[in-house]
Amino acid sequence: MSGGVMTTTRICAPQSLGRVLILGLGKSGQAAARYCADLLGSRVSELYVAAGAPNEAAQAFARELEASGAKVAFGDEALELFASSAPFSLCIVSPGISQFSDLYQRALALCDEMMSEVEFAWRESASDSVWIAISGTNGKTTVTSLVAHILQVAGFRASAVGNIGDTCLDAVAAKQTDIYVAEVSSYQLASTIRFAPRVAVLLGITPDHLIWHGSYEVYQAAKFKLFEHLKDTPNAFAILDATNDIVRGRVRMLRKLNDEDRGFSYVPVGTSCGYHSDMRAKCGSENAAYVSADGTLTVAIDGVEHELLSAADLQILGEHNVANALMAASAVLALGVDTATVARGLASFAPLEHRIEPCGVVRGVACYNDSKATNVDATLKALESFPGKRVTVLLGGRDKMTDLDELVSAVTKTCVCAVCYGESGQRFFEAFAHDAQSEDNSGSAFALLQAHHLQDAFECALSQALPGDVLLLSPACASFDEFSCFEERGDAFKALVSAACISSK
Repeated sequence: MSGGVMTTTRICAPQSLGRVLILGLGKSGQAAARYCADLLGSRVSELYVAAGAPNEAAQAFARELEASGAKVAFGDEALELFASSAPFSLCIVSPGISQFSDLYQRALALCDEMMSEVEFAWRESASDSVWIAISGTNGKTTVTSLVAHILQVAGFRASAVGNIGDTCLDAVAAKQTDIYVAEVSSYQLASTIRFAPRVAVLLGITPDHLIWHGSYEVYQAAKFKLFEHLKDTPNAFAILDATNDIVRGRVRMLRKLNDEDRGFSYVPVGTSCGYHSDMRAKCGSENAAYVSADGTLTVAIDGVEHELLSAADLQILGEHNVANALMAASAVLALGVDTATVARGLASFAPLEHRIEPCGVVRGVACYNDSKATNVDATLKALESFPGKRVTVLLGGRDKMTDLDELVSAVTKTCVCAVCYGESGQRFFEAFAHDAQSEDNSGSAFALLQAHHLQDAFECALSQALPGDVLLLSPACASFDEFSCFEERGDAFKALVSAACISSK
């Protein structure tokens, strides 16, 4: 660890940070650069920023850093320009830079320690801070927001940080937060060293970001770093989605350890049979979270059974959001929040933007924006949210080239129509067309349509839908063929719905 003598006021930080290198100048890189620039002349002796590709905004920010005494360089040669100043005490690396990239490895050779902004923020936070870290492939933002919401209902100074809200480090610098509820990605976890939250929440793991990580196995390993140092935090808890095959494997590993070797408690949510199954009854687990036979969300921790509320009383739709509620409730109950407050927080939590978000009714057709569904697994969960309804789903965007068999099967069973659009439209259309030729789907009433862009797809779908139907944007793809991000895509969809509502009056 850099710096020698440690502070007593921070979780795990030296009095002197020494010579610091910032790698990348994205959102987290800027947060790290601002924080360290403010410490120049005190805890930071020198600050170097390898800023990546230049643009107007980055160059303006760089001028501010240089005015404070930092040294900034753009382009691929930045590290070489700084090499003569090495070694650096620490390097804070932006999450967009893969640990397997040449740039990452060259920087690693110049530094005593290399870490993500999440790790650095955790180290720099006040010694009495509480951290709840949430990761997994899908559902992170909902669970993070829900945990923060419940804690705020309980009266705590809690903030959702990380991939939503402020960066972790900006929140630490502001000193307005006692409980940091951090959404952390596999990118950020990959460059953690000692990160040890009080509560670590791991949702399901399914294939994603494989190009960045290089393989599914490496992606999984990054997620499991969430638990690597959990035993270093007193009274720590792990909350795990035991319905997911990969995560359930980790539950089995934890169960084999005695309390002393494991060093923390854990709560399995659901079992291999689903979220309506109690791991205590199934495998003798000490703790468990599940939906009881009468539909009540229930969490059993340390011998106390907390009956919260009926799943039907949640404002957020779908079985996956029942799971998200169980995960969030387990996390806050592990901190000692009382049952009634947790139930009140769950009941008052409204749907988040771009996540099965109701956005209007056009000629009797209820429209939902699920633009955040950028992979197949997320769309599969969305499709489960409308039992008994006739659903038309919009699928398309920048293709992630994942297998489509499970998606095709689920759509043809739960929907009356699918509209395939965008760059991926042709591959998706062909996958459905091939499935339609099978004997199982012959004679079905399922309609398959194709469109060029989101607007075309919306208009096409609306022309087919009947009053009482659901029109769902849940693309199973990235947005980058037509939009800069999933938020822009969702906003565009909502604008189309709004315009259609006006024109239909």
